[in-house]
Amino acid sequence: MFTVISTARVYPPNEETLLDTRTVPGELKWAASPTEGGWEEVSIMDEKNVPIRTYQVCNVMEPSQSNWLRTDWIPRSGAQRIYVEIKFTLRDCNSLPGVTGTCKETFNLYYYESNNDREHYIRESNFLKIDTVAADESFTQVDIGDRIMKLNTEVRDVKVTTRKGFYLAFQDVGACIALVSVRVFYKTCPLTVRNLATFPDTNTGADTSSLVEVRGSCVNQSEEREEPKMYCGADGEWLVPIGGCVCNLGYEERSGVCQACTVGFNRAVSTDRACSKCPPHSHSEKEGAAVCDCNPGYYRSESDPASMPCTQPPSAPQQLISEVNETSVVLEWSAPLRLGGRSDISYKAGSLLCLPCSQDVLFSPQQSGLRATRVCVSELQAHTRYTFTILARNGVSQGHSAGAGQSVSVTLTTNQAAPSPVTSIQAGDVTRHGVSLAWQQPDRPNGVILEYEVKYYEKDQKESSYRIMKTASRSADITGLSPLTVYLYQVRARTAAGYGEFSGPLEFSTNSDPLPLIGDAASSTLLLLSISGGVILLLTSTAVFIISRRRGKYSQAKQDSEEEKHLNPGVRIYVDPFTYEDPDQAVHEFAKEIDATYIHIEKVIGIGEFGEVCSGRLRLQGKREIYVAIKSLKAAYSNKQRQDFLSEASIMGQFDHPNIIRLEGVVTRCKPVMIITEYMENGSLDAFLRKHDGHFTVIQLVGMLRGIASGMKYLSDMSYVHRDLAARNILVNSNLVCKVSDFGLSRVLQEDPENAYTTRVTGTYHSPGGKIPIRWTSPEAIAYRKFTPSSDTWSYGVVMWEVMSYGERPYWDMSNQDVIKAIDEGYRLPPPMDCPVCLHQLMLDCWQTERTHRPSFTQILNMLDKLIRNPTTTLRRTGGDRPVPSLLEPVGGPEFVSVWSAEDCLQAIGMGMYRDTLTTAGYTSPDSLLTLTHQDMTSIGIITPSHQDQILASVQQVLLSHMQQIQEQMPDSMVPV
Repeated sequence: MFTVISTARVYPPNEETLLDTRTVPGELKWAASPTEGGWEEVSIMDEKNVPIRTYQVCNVMEPSQSNWLRTDWIPRSGAQRIYVEIKFTLRDCNSLPGVTGTCKETFNLYYYESNNDREHYIRESNFLKIDTVAADESFTQVDIGDRIMKLNTEVRDVKVTTRKGFYLAFQDVGACIALVSVRVFYKTCPLTVRNLATFPDTNTGADTSSLVEVRGSCVNQSEEREEPKMYCGADGEWLVPIGGCVCNLGYEERSGVCQACTVGFNRAVSTDRACSKCPPHSHSEKEGAAVCDCNPGYYRSESDPASMPCTQPPSAPQQLISEVNETSVVLEWSAPLRLGGRSDISYKAGSLLCLPCSQDVLFSPQQSGLRATRVCVSELQAHTRYTFTILARNGVSQGHSAGAGQSVSVTLTTNQAAPSPVTSIQAGDVTRHGVSLAWQQPDRPNGVILEYEVKYYEKDQKESSYRIMKTASRSADITGLSPLTVYLYQVRARTAAGYGEFSGPLEFSTNSDPLPLIGDAASSTLLLLSISGGVILLLTSTAVFIISRRRGKYSQAKQDSEEEKHLNPGVRIYVDPFTYEDPDQAVHEFAKEIDATYIHIEKVIGIGEFGEVCSGRLRLQGKREIYVAIKSLKAAYSNKQRQDFLSEASIMGQFDHPNIIRLEGVVTRCKPVMIITEYMENGSLDAFLRKHDGHFTVIQLVGMLRGIASGMKYLSDMSYVHRDLAARNILVNSNLVCKVSDFGLSRVLQEDPENAYTTRVTGTYHSPGGKIPIRWTSPEAIAYRKFTPSSDTWSYGVVMWEVMSYGERPYWDMSNQDVIKAIDEGYRLPPPMDCPVCLHQLMLDCWQTERTHRPSFTQILNMLDKLIRNPTTTLRRTGGDRPVPSLLEPVGGPEFVSVWSAEDCLQAIGMGMYRDTLTTAGYTSPDSLLTLTHQDMTSIGIITPSHQDQILASVQQVLLSHMQQIQEQMPDSMVPV
């Protein structure tokens, strides 16, 4: 019929071929139906004159063609998704003379899974259609004459997981076509070694977005540092290496394997990447040494690292000199000549080959562990011979003798010394003018006591006027004293060496008999009462002064707080990071840099635009460990991709609100670049609602909407437009708190409210300047690219519809063009099933064509608060009930929130200790608690981060739960008909 030339091709390493007709020797002999007049097997020559087998059919003159061609049974070899590459040529129907309308330019591809090769005939009903295949280029009769080949290549994929193998079938419906080659293959992640862990050949998952987790095994002579894991992507590429292995001690990593350290080298610490040469005075005699042995005469202490040189004990101290002062000795010496190669030298002072030292002997500053080369020894006996030894030691002295010479000694004799202080003074007879004293001999007389000296003086005169009495005995009678007077007495002894120190003062009175000092008993009682009354009066005055002072401080503090609020009535204004010349400056100004070692990645939870999204744990120094979400930037990124990736962190870092996703920090100083945010356990709001369809009450759903509105009011107050507000960009935590996230499309609202913005990232609708999520975008933003808080209000109305319909797709399966046309013609989404009329009315208010007629987020928040306060008169009305007043007007009815106070709410969440703090700052009602931010709490003294998070996360849910209980307990008579 015609000839086609094929070109050889080298296949990627991550593709495993199951069938390639170009490599099959001989005829293919595939099953054809009908057996005559349908597909025909033909041999043609490629450009190297090698015959290849093709199948051709060209029944274009006959109507109603259905020609089937089926391959042999193909074992899938564990593949879960197979790919079919078809190379074919196709004749242009217009180039065939006399052909009626039955000519086609397409054919169909089918498959059928089977456990064995038992199909002898084609049963068309068994096959499932993969796709209709059309040619990109067709040829004509002129092309055949000129030998111009137009070869089409099409690839289709399909999931095959239920049987051991499968068949492929080709159906011709009336085309002039030739199948030049058919190749069937599947993708694998090839064998690789990463972080010293081997990951085997792994088939990709069944779905195009699936990730297959693979656990690696450590290479020889290595062990796990952290469980090695990687993920096999659908495209056959390995993703997100986690953990890894380290070489055993004595081995180092070279070319992805662990090889033994050579002789003379060692590796003793797992954190060292390579073997190191044996430190001085050590050696290794065989390969694979973890620790080098010390040379003879050298040692290593238990606390010495293996990388430290082996050392020796020190030599003896030098130049020991002594200075005797009566019964005290000062010893001084110089450091040893040889320190042994260490700096941890210390000294010990002792007494050897001499009279033993008594326990009263004192060493200052201490006897052993001396760092200085000086020690003072006191409390020695007078006229006594002593020999003192100073021993030098270091970290390897224990258990290693270096022979004589480690110590140095000195022998000396103490001098005559004064006696020690006198003790045990007692008073005998006491008269009005005298007292008798007696005492014991000093504990250490240090010679013959020649005499004692008694010093005495009146207590009130201190020592400014004293008298001395001397005696040779251990007693004295003091006379000539004043009557009824208290005296202090001190005694000291004297030897040939001089006087010792005085004893401590002892107090005695010249008259110990009790005598009336203030008159009769009545006068004494009166004086006692007077003194007691005076004390009480003094205490009362002091208390009044302290209370008045505290109240004054409190009033001043409250006044200062009110003045501060008056001087700072507004909130911060958002700063666009794209206005910075250096993008890194914006990141470091608004986001905290985190050390990558504080982050522990646990698993992959998704793939974003810039790279993988993982969950893990963050443990900063001095703080508790928290769960976080980790966005990483894929490898081989451009500068613009890095700037766009980090711009979201620069944006999030400026926000502090319980309904805005919290940025923990960024990693920019190492790879991969990462953004760390708080972890939201329940994921995106749309998927969460679809998973729990019908599980929530209306008031719980309104609570979610209130949280979103609160976050958007905060953004609007900061002059910030989100531009991509949708349920998919709202995250939900374990407490059902909804937080606005995904600031990829967002830009700052400038002073000009008419300013239009150009999108930067992919959305869902092509238009000049970017793509827009049509189903959530206001008409003026679509038509004129004008993004304002009012356009965010339109998007919020769509989010309300998503929440009340439990995550249903807005406008269902309508195309984007149909949605735009319907909105221009006045169409609006109908109320979801069981949606209260008031909520749908609020949606319609958000969808006003004139953007100035839409409510602000402050108004929306007030409306939702009114609905929550009056659930029985508003939220129970559905589409079948009578209309309700406009939400822009005050809603009547009982204020049920007043049933609970702020104090009750704080007690319910375990934060009652902050009742007075919040009340003093003006937060006296549950409504006011809902407006709190981290910054507010820090300014009024609630500085514990975990307590701030507890208050922000729990207050809203507690109040909503309370409102729900009130609604359920209302009698039916109070529910409007």
